[in-house]
Amino acid sequence: MKLGNAVTLQRDFAETIADVRIALADQGFGVLTEIDMQATLQAKIGVDIDPYLILGACNPPLAHRAISADPSLGLLLPCNVIVRTSGTATIVEFVDPNVLVDFSESPDVRSIAAEVAQRLDAALAAVSA
Repeated sequence: MKLGNAVTLQRDFAETIADVRIALADQGFGVLTEIDMQATLQAKIGVDIDPYLILGACNPPLAHRAISADPSLGLLLPCNVIVRTSGTATIVEFVDPNVLVDFSESPDVRSIAAEVAQRLDAALAAVSA
């Protein structure tokens, strides 16, 4: 099962994070949560990993439509975006909201997921431009 879409960039990690935030904002998403996995794993279990940031992105009107169609979908919100390094590359991964369709019985969820996917794909394209 494919969980999302990704792009690999030869770009600085911090610069990429800034670009991701701008691309998300341009598509109506704000970043509600930020988890620095590198710092968390180092602090909690003493493990060193490459830079790895999870951003929880939310488009409030779409989130409202989703939880109105199926209140349990809040378990799968916000949309996760990963920015991580691999060697000299920076990888950006966006969750594919169409995966969520399989977890809901509401017929409205499919169209909402399609709109979210379209916006996230546009943001990913902007980051890779």
